[in-house]
Amino acid sequence: MREVDAWITRGDGGLERARLPVPEPRGDELVVDVLACGVCRTDLHVIEGDLPPHRTPVVPGHQVVGRVAATGPGVRRTRVGDVVGIAWLRSTCGSCVWCRTGRENLCPGATFTGWDADGGYAEVATVSESFAYALPADTDPIAVAPLLCAGIIGYRALRRANLPPGGHLGIYGFGSSAHLTARLAMAAGATVSAMTRGEANRALARELGAAFVGDERARPPEPLDAAIVFAPAGELVPVALEATARGGTVVLAGIHMTDVPAMTYVDHLFLERDLRTVTANTRADGDEFLRLAHRLDLRPSTTPYPFDRAPEAVDALLGGRASGSLVLARDA
Repeated sequence: MREVDAWITRGDGGLERARLPVPEPRGDELVVDVLACGVCRTDLHVIEGDLPPHRTPVVPGHQVVGRVAATGPGVRRTRVGDVVGIAWLRSTCGSCVWCRTGRENLCPGATFTGWDADGGYAEVATVSESFAYALPADTDPIAVAPLLCAGIIGYRALRRANLPPGGHLGIYGFGSSAHLTARLAMAAGATVSAMTRGEANRALARELGAAFVGDERARPPEPLDAAIVFAPAGELVPVALEATARGGTVVLAGIHMTDVPAMTYVDHLFLERDLRTVTANTRADGDEFLRLAHRLDLRPSTTPYPFDRAPEAVDALLGGRASGSLVLARDA
């Protein structure tokens, strides 16, 4: 059986090089030659063990752009040679109340790429045709890979923020997802304030046109109509709520967050401030966002890394030494 190079983790903080067999596609599975895979903070949570292991070892990575190399007997629309995207949501039961009401991201039986099954830190990955995103043949893999999680989750978070037209959006943490969300919000006419650690992140926020840029606890000069907390830091939740105007919404966009400290009703939640979370995304979110991104020519600020340097990319993200989106790429 043919084998390919991959990086695996056991949830102990490290990546190991491995040789893995190329699976035979079953049912409606696609076998995909990976062209690029974004490095996501969720990957860090899997590698560091912040998320309880679902499979050990596992190949992380869930922002994959690749070319279809083989198809299972149940595949109907996709052909060998097509370009597809693989995202975090890998499968759902299709029959629970959440799946039947358009909320498949809440399915108790959902599985996830790079957590329940091997992901994109490898030369080859697999995906069900029904959970793959069809992409144009001329797709730029490095530019599109971060859109498949950072972009989609930011889009869902922005929708849940109920930002009024022309409103003031506060963004806490300014990494891969946040800088794409800022671009989306500003394209729609919003004013954006960015509160983040790391001068590289603050410099990127200024470059993109943020009206106010400060450290993660800075208070914008004007109240926020809505805020999104991308940083996995629970202590920023009351900070964001305090900066948000009456009737505003604060959205927590991460899959993992440190404990939220005690808050007072009057200072943080009274005056009809809403506190909401984001849990994964639906395929409809992905379809809508990718169409919008194409129409807006939404391109992330990227730093490509060769596949052989995956641990270096992960370490750069973990240490806060990178800005924008980091991408493992075959041709980097």
